[in-house]
Amino acid sequence: MRNHRDEEINIMINNDILRRLRFVFDYQNAKMIKIFAKVKHEVTQEQLLDMLKKESEEGYQPCNDKTMCLFLDGLIIEKRGLKEGAEIPESVSKINNNLIFKKLRVALEMREDDIISTLTLAEFNMSKSELGALFRKPGHKHFKECGDQVLRNFLMGLSLKYRGM
Repeated sequence: MRNHRDEEINIMINNDILRRLRFVFDYQNAKMIKIFAKVKHEVTQEQLLDMLKKESEEGYQPCNDKTMCLFLDGLIIEKRGLKEGAEIPESVSKINNNLIFKKLRVALEMREDDIISTLTLAEFNMSKSELGALFRKPGHKHFKECGDQVLRNFLMGLSLKYRGM
């Protein structure tokens, strides 16, 4: 089993995360567009397809942090609904792996044990205290940045959990 201590801290490309989430939940284009619409953000099919392309493909369009945040907030509303009296959250202009991980945890209503078992599906070990450090506020003495390896393995675990692959 791999251990996360050997990882480098880099920010995953938002487009890659968007592609992986589309695969995990087996979303078609129309569903992805509806998720953006849940936070009152209009995305055309052409824009979506350009964001789903790989960097080397013609027409590739980067998915900026604000757009990634809007999608994740839409995913939270899609999966959990909007609490009565609550308003659509304002998107942030800067997002990192910690916030992406946190939003996915909220959308999927996952507890520590759920996340650890999902990581284990990807043959990745993490203790509860190591995991908790990823969800602390920056500046907290136990806060830890979420590296790409942790997020990639979590997404891989979700693929195995939801798609069996």
